[in-house]
Order: sequence, then C-alpha cells, then structure tokens
Amino acid sequence: MSWIRESKRSWLEKFCINVLKTGPIPRHVAFIMDGNRRYATKNGMEKLKGHALGFQKLSETLEWCLDLGITEVTIYTFSIENFKRPKEEVNCLMNLARDKFRELLQEKDKLDKYGVCIRIFGDITLLPVDLQMLVAEAVLYTYNNTETYLNVCLAYTSREEITSAAKEIATEVAKGNLLEGDINENILNHSLYSSKSTNPDIVIRTSGEVRLSDFLLWQSSYSVLSFYKVLWPEFRIWHLFLAVLYYQHNYLYLKKIKEKHDLKVKQNEELEEITFMLEQYKIMKDSIDDDLLDIPASEMHQLESEMATRRKNFFNHLDSEHYRKLVQIKEGNTVQNEPPVS
Repeated sequence: MSWIRESKRSWLEKFCINVLKTGPIPRHVAFIMDGNRRYATKNGMEKLKGHALGFQKLSETLEWCLDLGITEVTIYTFSIENFKRPKEEVNCLMNLARDKFRELLQEKDKLDKYGVCIRIFGDITLLPVDLQMLVAEAVLYTYNNTETYLNVCLAYTSREEITSAAKEIATEVAKGNLLEGDINENILNHSLYSSKSTNPDIVIRTSGEVRLSDFLLWQSSYSVLSFYKVLWPEFRIWHLFLAVLYYQHNYLYLKKIKEKHDLKVKQNEELEEITFMLEQYKIMKDSIDDDLLDIPASEMHQLESEMATRRKNFFNHLDSEHYRKLVQIKEGNTVQNEPPVS
C-alpha cells in the first residue's frame, strides 16, 4: 500500500473541494487516528489487521489533504504510553512500522514529485535500532524538501516533548551559552520536536474520544478541535470537508484572538528583555543604583546584539545536533533505550 495515492475524485468530491477552496484553507491539519483496534474487534479481525487498515485510511487521507491544498499533516502514530500494551502487540506495531517505512523509501520518486519533507516528532531512540535507521534514512532523504510536510509522531507524548525541550535549554544555560533573560516562548518553540513546523489549524480525532491524549498540547492552543464518533478506518472525505468548513466558519474569530495573543506576548517579551538588559548594564557598571534607568544607545545596541547572537547560536546548535544525531542513527551508531515506566 502506497503512502502517496494518486486517485481520481468523483464529480461531487471535486465540486466540494472547489467550493471549499473559495474560503481559507488550513495550512496544517493534525490527526489522532484512534479506533483501529476497536474496528478490528467490531469486525471480528485480528488487531494487526485493524492497524493495517488504519494505515490504508491514512494513505487516503493524505491524498485528500493534497487535493484540498493542505500542505502540512501531522499524525499521531505511536505514543510512548503505547509501550505499555502487551509485548506481542507492540512487536506487531513495530513490524508494521518497519514495513511502512521500507515502502516509503521505495517511493522516492513520489517524495520528490510532491516535495514531501518527512519529520519525526518523538524520542526515536525508544524504537528498535533497525527501525530507528529506517526512520532516520527517510527523514534525511527528504530533509531539504519544502513543498509539503508529513510529521509523524512516533514514540511521542507532548509532556515528554516539553520536558526534553526544557532540559535542552537548562543544559545550555548551565554551560553559559544562554542567559536566563534570553529565554522566551520562541526559545521554547525552537527546542520542541515541532520547531520547524507551523502550529496545526485543525486537530481531528476519531473514535468518539474528546481529549487530546498528550498530543501537541503546546502547539494546539488556537487549533479548531474536531471530534468524530467514527473509528479511524471509517473516516471519510466528508468528515474532512466538515472539519475544514467548521474551520472556515471560525477563521476570522480565531485569527483575531491569535493576533491579540501574539501582540501581548511580543509586548511582554520586549518589556522583559529591557528589564534584563538593564540588570546586565548594572552588572557591567558594577552598580546597584535602582535609579540607573537610562542606558546609552550604544550600550543598549551592544546588549541587544549579544542577546540576538546567543539565541541564534542556540538555534544553530539545535539544528546541527538534530542533523548529526540523524546521520549517526542512519549509520547504525545508536542503541535502543528503555521506555519510561510509570
């Protein structure tokens, strides 16, 4: 089963796509693909068959997104919590992942044709070594593609993502490469697995569950949430159309409150930066005078430049370390870590 299908839409589907395209189309849609096991049970199948059908539905859904002009998709494929499932089921899921990433690497012509960039969100060192190598190869092959993006959440939870980002920042502060006053929302955003991604415009979950289950918690604060009672293999193009229509209905409101939030964050960060630079200036001048509020323009420019340089170096460090680790994994220089036990 291909990751990237090339099917023809019915005239009614084409009509609906054209109608939706007259309004704002979401750039990024995220999917919690829930209900594969329940679908298998409901239809008297083995659980693995349910997961295989779930991948088939994913392939269809990616094609629908391309047809609509949605250029970024994130899928929640395997949570860190899923490692707590029976060992036999986990092994079957790892085997399925191996098969699918091998198939993906056999479709390099389509990856090139659509300019697909594959990203992985999660701690892939929790996966078997051979699967880590396949994942790293797929990510590296598509690393510089910029037309469409597929983010695969594998061995992922949002809490682990945020914790990992906080540790990365703390490490650089301890080394003196970052100062406390350099830290803001943007620093944390760049430290997340999703640093190169846009925030999702829509989050869709199937199976009737109405929770995010530790999925993109930081990134989805202004996302339209769509919950459907159908199981993932039962998801249809009409459900996607409805989610996009609901997004369009709320677009102006969401745009307004997001712009308001961004402005408030920017103002708060500017105030915090000025306060921090004032403290730095006092340290430079060896002064404890609280009335020392005016910093010469040349001194202010120097402090701003130093802060910008530290942040830029931090971002470059994150990017180079991420790439280096992928190359290392692809070459087999990795181990499988044990998932956390809670």
